[in-house]
Amino acid sequence: MEQGKPDYWFAVKRFGWGWGLPVRWQGWVVLALYFASMYVGIRYFHPRDNVSGFLVWMAIATVILIAVVAWKGEKPLKWRWGE
Repeated sequence: MEQGKPDYWFAVKRFGWGWGLPVRWQGWVVLALYFASMYVGIRYFHPRDNVSGFLVWMAIATVILIAVVAWKGEKPLKWRWGE
């Protein structure tokens, strides 16, 4: 492990509750895979023709993203006011 780098892939937001952008390369890979899955969903399901398939694809991809971020991200314990 690099000295001074956090173990988590996603840091908590400075204001509010939740996570911000990735802080390690693994987090950037997860985010890139999410955007790639969005592209694949658009190309495969053609949202204009197959809205339900597209929405199911996006919902599954988003649930997986949130699960990975919650698992590998810093724990947001409280609402933050910019500390």
